[in-house]
Amino acid sequence: MDPPHQSKGGNRPRDGKRGPSQSTVPHQKDAYARLLSQHHSSKFRSYLDQYVQQQGEERGPSEQRQGLAYSEKQDIPQRKRDQAFIECSDSSDFSPSPMKGKGGEESSLSLYMDKLNSRGALQEPERRQGVSDKQRRGERRDTNTSQDGDVESGEEFASLKQRDSQHQQQIRNKDYKDHAYKVPTSNQGNKDMSYGASPPKAFSSFPAQAQEKKKSKKKNVPKTNADNKSGGPMCPDFDADMSTSPLNKSKNMQPQGATTPSDKGKKTRGGQGGSKKQVFEAYMTTEDVSHGLKRGELIQGSIRINPKKYHEAFIAAPDGKRDIFLDGTAARNRALNGDVVVVQVFPQEQWKVVKSDSEGVSEPETQSGRSQTPGKKTKRAPSPDVIVEAETEAEEQLAKRVENISLNVTEDGIKKEILQRTAKVVYIVEQKHSRAATGFLKFLPDKPFAMFSPVDHRVPRVNVPLPDCPHDFCSRPGDYANILFIVRITSWPDDSNFAEGRLAKTLGQAGEIEPETEGILIEYDVDFSEFSVEVLGCLPQKLPWTIPPEEFGNRRDLRKECIFTIDPATARDLDDALSCKPLPDGNFELGVHIADVSYFMEEGNALDFIASRRATSVYMVQKVIPMLPRLLCEELCSLNPLTDRLTFSVIWKITPEGKILSEWFGRSVIRSCIKLSYDHAQSMIEAPDKLFQADELPPCAAEHPMDEIHQAVLNLHSIAKRLRAQRFQGGALRLDQLKLSFTLDRETSMPQGCYVYQYRDSNKLVEEFMLLANMATAHQIYRSFPNKALLRRHPPPQTKMVDDLQEFCDQMGLNIDFSTAGTLHKSLNETLGDDEYTSARKEVLTHMCSRPMQMAMYFCTGVLKEELLFRHYALNVPFYTHFTSPIRRYADVIVHRLLAASLGCGPHLELKGEEVQKQASHCNDKKTASKRVQELSSELFFSVFVKESGPLDSEAMVMGILDQAFDVLVLRYGVQKRIYCKGLHGLETFHFHKVGKKGELTLVWAAEEPGKPSVRQEISIFSLVDVQLRADGAPMKYSAVIKRPNETA
Repeated sequence: MDPPHQSKGGNRPRDGKRGPSQSTVPHQKDAYARLLSQHHSSKFRSYLDQYVQQQGEERGPSEQRQGLAYSEKQDIPQRKRDQAFIECSDSSDFSPSPMKGKGGEESSLSLYMDKLNSRGALQEPERRQGVSDKQRRGERRDTNTSQDGDVESGEEFASLKQRDSQHQQQIRNKDYKDHAYKVPTSNQGNKDMSYGASPPKAFSSFPAQAQEKKKSKKKNVPKTNADNKSGGPMCPDFDADMSTSPLNKSKNMQPQGATTPSDKGKKTRGGQGGSKKQVFEAYMTTEDVSHGLKRGELIQGSIRINPKKYHEAFIAAPDGKRDIFLDGTAARNRALNGDVVVVQVFPQEQWKVVKSDSEGVSEPETQSGRSQTPGKKTKRAPSPDVIVEAETEAEEQLAKRVENISLNVTEDGIKKEILQRTAKVVYIVEQKHSRAATGFLKFLPDKPFAMFSPVDHRVPRVNVPLPDCPHDFCSRPGDYANILFIVRITSWPDDSNFAEGRLAKTLGQAGEIEPETEGILIEYDVDFSEFSVEVLGCLPQKLPWTIPPEEFGNRRDLRKECIFTIDPATARDLDDALSCKPLPDGNFELGVHIADVSYFMEEGNALDFIASRRATSVYMVQKVIPMLPRLLCEELCSLNPLTDRLTFSVIWKITPEGKILSEWFGRSVIRSCIKLSYDHAQSMIEAPDKLFQADELPPCAAEHPMDEIHQAVLNLHSIAKRLRAQRFQGGALRLDQLKLSFTLDRETSMPQGCYVYQYRDSNKLVEEFMLLANMATAHQIYRSFPNKALLRRHPPPQTKMVDDLQEFCDQMGLNIDFSTAGTLHKSLNETLGDDEYTSARKEVLTHMCSRPMQMAMYFCTGVLKEELLFRHYALNVPFYTHFTSPIRRYADVIVHRLLAASLGCGPHLELKGEEVQKQASHCNDKKTASKRVQELSSELFFSVFVKESGPLDSEAMVMGILDQAFDVLVLRYGVQKRIYCKGLHGLETFHFHKVGKKGELTLVWAAEEPGKPSVRQEISIFSLVDVQLRADGAPMKYSAVIKRPNETA
């Protein structure tokens, strides 16, 4: 792409000086007035003359003459005059002035002159024939002196053809004059579109000349001379600040997602007539997006918005390198976190210069080597590499920006390795975000709406109609200051920073567990409603239910075998059981038995449909939102003890060393002899010679004595250890992270205590055989259905992040090998010392290593053509799937159906390959949401615990360094928290310095007594600090502060 040159100076003038013929113009009300003021300055003219002279020397006379329109005022080619003008003007304002990079096309200055010369003519009503709908969307009226400057991304910029004909330039100028400053007579083709809907097809129908005119408005900065010679495609300019430009007031250009009514006869929300400024660009058409993706000019991906810095968003780079950066809400173009979007990467001149990679964190921070005093604000030093807000209107800043342009050009080759690609959203493929949010309502006097402020700052503020609000909200708004509401976004107009929405529900008092929990569930689109009568009608109606006699003939009868379950003590949906029977030859018959949920779920009925939509059970601290009705998941399918149950079994003949000799799949009937918890199994593992008494364990079947069950657990543990060792020797990786658990009051469900969950041998035992069953099933269904097997893959980590982490570890003196999953696992378990804090250091490094990792995902094998892409990186296996939890995961239900069909013991799966892929994608989304809900539930309960039981003291280990803060892992509770230096009481000053990727903070504490020296404290990765967790004034918020070190330390 032809990169437009953009000045990147730190400061920019707020207003240009008024020319002799200009009237007073408020700040940013008329970009052309500002441009003209700069044009009249002597400093501008000196740079202009110098620029034209340099450009004239680079191009021959014949090349200059070809296709150029000469100015009447000075003998300068129009195109070059435009280039110099824009390069020397306030380009950081990003006023989308229409201009082209090739000779003979429109420029900001020429259009301004056209405006002055033709003001009277432009008052005529539109009479030109053959104006398309798309052109009318570009029309706009402005009551001030602004110029039509629509920024529209509905065209394929890469397919722009350069026109150098002076005749075509005149046509475009006439076409422009016919449409600028007109009150639209109609709004054809601009019908209301629901939020997120694709723009109409007519959007792409456009006469060739009009297309050229429209495309000419997409660039507001010129190309360099070198770029002009390349003849490459152009890219529109863009900035998060574009909402401040008066040239973006197009009301008729209706982007995807807006439901703004026709302008005809309407007034703006402020009650004043006329158009409002445009904040967001129009989306591209579906056709243009498709073509752009095929040509590699656009990139599709899921958008991630930084929860701590909501103006920052990212898209994963397809090449695995540094994420693509989206700066500001305008660049996101109304996309919300998790949405699948299409982005257009900006030219290299507009990429972000990453000045420092913060250790262990994703947010690039400011310059190193600064000292600061808490409580005092500091200004970021101006840099030619970073676009910052305007701070002065002095003309000297204009000259400085021109100098900075040349600096960027000369340093470009040097700084390529620290550039981060930037982009803007041009299309929303799928709205993954629920468009629901929890937050608070604020009363606005004299407004017909209330302002909704979401708790999640990544969601925009929303205007909510007053009739939706409680009846006494207007008269007593203070009563609702601490009340949580749920609002659903219904539209987001292109001319507003605020979305529009409807009040869905009043949740209750903020900070209370139930209202907060309900808000979390609604935000993440978790269906927690009761199952309908139609769904319940799909279940057996005659209760108590028993297995039909004819079913025994279709299954292997395992009811006399010693089979048992091992689950958390509170579990009620028991979907897996184990067996391990010694054989005369010294080997074992080892079985994994999974609840046969598919027997109760006919494909395509109401129960199947609701399960496919929910896709997963959602586990919260105090409750579970089940995927299936409780009659199924807790009764008919749950492998409860001493009860006949239908199962799907995988049975192996296996040696004591873990070598598999044979394998059998099939439907079966079991009768579990006991329900063991992980604690029970662990106690058996830790006391192999102990004779357990009946009162030490749950009720047990008489035909299977306690010592038989105990020995079976020991045999399983022995084989599991060997299988586990083989897996990790074969290159598998496991990244364990601390998990917080709670003890709850039986009556109130309030947290009474919390502790870090211990992952023990009993957990590993069960995990090992579930993995084995899943891998075996994956091979079986892929062999039988190579084009529609549902498998689970795990892509390798992002290359750029791994490289950065490798460099950091090298500088820290850590011998971590990131070359494969296996070498990484080995490094994490061998190179972190051997003391009481070894596990803490491993947790910190594990957290860092988790950042580059991608999510594992379900997929249909018919979609990916290369088997190499099927691999599971962490497990280091070619095929993997989920088979072992059909009660709580719908993906497992599909796998059961595929397995039954492959064995001839069930009907053929009716879903086509594309339908399997669609369901797989939906399961991915729901699994991600479920995981996040579980995390938020844990955070909610811990914040309540801190409020009720705090302040809480603990040791913590530093896991990330920023220039004004640092992240710690609180060892006692396993939570991560950021500590801000400016919030530390008694801190005199702090200093951040960095060598490579290794950063350190020096904290200087004030002396406790007069006459004593200050206390210095060095903070770096793996430093141990004492912290205190305290409840904040806001609901559900708590903060961490570091304790003052002892002066002897």
